[in-house]
Amino acid sequence: MLGIDFSDEAIEAARRALRRFSGRVRKADFFHLQEAPFDLVYERAFLCALPRALWPEWGARMAELVRPGGELAGFFYLDGNLRGPPFGSSREGLRELLAGRFDVMSDEPVPPVESIPVFKGKEIWQVWKRRL
Repeated sequence: MLGIDFSDEAIEAARRALRRFSGRVRKADFFHLQEAPFDLVYERAFLCALPRALWPEWGARMAELVRPGGELAGFFYLDGNLRGPPFGSSREGLRELLAGRFDVMSDEPVPPVESIPVFKGKEIWQVWKRRL
């Protein structure tokens, strides 16, 4: 297990929350991470924070980080907002980003009570399986 972020504040908050697993969280650059591949990559509010110009690179990098047969799972923000962040996507947009490398296995709405306020009513939970 490895948790990464580029924000010192987020890393400290994660370390406090994870207590005995706090050593598994560190500052790192997603696009240059050396540890790979992983069986599972969890996504939450990373893609929607990236400028849209980096989204194709995000999709290609996910294919490098998730081993064939592994999974990408997470919450994805759906919104037509072009003036983010957060930058919303669509189901079709996510399929385009992951096309040819992943197949969607699960696609479910997230109940508003389970979202943080900025994403309320505009999130989906998806699980993508990396093609062999």
